[in-house]
Amino acid sequence: MKLSDFMDITHLQKVQDAFSEATGLAAVAIDTNGNNITKGSGFTDFCMKHTRGCAEGAKRCQKCDAEGKGVYECHAGLMDFSIDIVLNGEKLGAVIGGQVLPNEPNEEKFTAIAEELGIDPGAYIRAVRKVPVRSEKAIRSAADLLNDVVNRMVLQEYMNATEYKKIHVWEDEIVNANDAVSRIKENTKALEALASKQTIMALNASIETARVGAAGAGFGVIAKQMGVFSKQSTEIYKKITEDANNISEAIGKMNES
Repeated sequence: MKLSDFMDITHLQKVQDAFSEATGLAAVAIDTNGNNITKGSGFTDFCMKHTRGCAEGAKRCQKCDAEGKGVYECHAGLMDFSIDIVLNGEKLGAVIGGQVLPNEPNEEKFTAIAEELGIDPGAYIRAVRKVPVRSEKAIRSAADLLNDVVNRMVLQEYMNATEYKKIHVWEDEIVNANDAVSRIKENTKALEALASKQTIMALNASIETARVGAAGAGFGVIAKQMGVFSKQSTEIYKKITEDANNISEAIGKMNES
């Protein structure tokens, strides 16, 4: 299952953008294959242009993205987070991000990282100075909040989508039930007509039996029994008609509600 199967991704994008704007933390939603579901919010040049812009940096970032859980320190010294998007026990993706510092940057440390990655140290230091600084407690609280909001929203969107489908199935089945009731009524009328003919035939047979006398005694017994069956059939057809009318009335009330 994919989020896009039941969810309007623009809703997730709006929540993600608002989160990034309010906290200063970067964020992006990815699927289980690591492909972006949303557009990135709040990503810094330090990460996207410099660290991920070089081959070794990109390789290390990809490893962090794949293995990072919760709130953690990335290979470049920033605080990142990864929260799973889970629905009914199935992981549908994750929201990853962070790209903030837990304290003011140690420029010697970042100079060493730049040299290790083959990046111009001066440009790297200028970029890291622009990275937001948040306490580790604030970072963890923000990640927990995003986790709660996103997973609640996903569940609500899933429930809305499935209920919408159920309503359409309900409406279709009401139409089918009404059609079935109509057919029952039509068939019952046809059977009632046959029962009436049976009654007439039984009456004619009785008259004919009386006319021929003893010679038609056996036939008279059959004619009498035909009349009994016809009467019983008529009563059964009436009950079927009553039940069909009750079903039709119940469906009407359900449809109105």
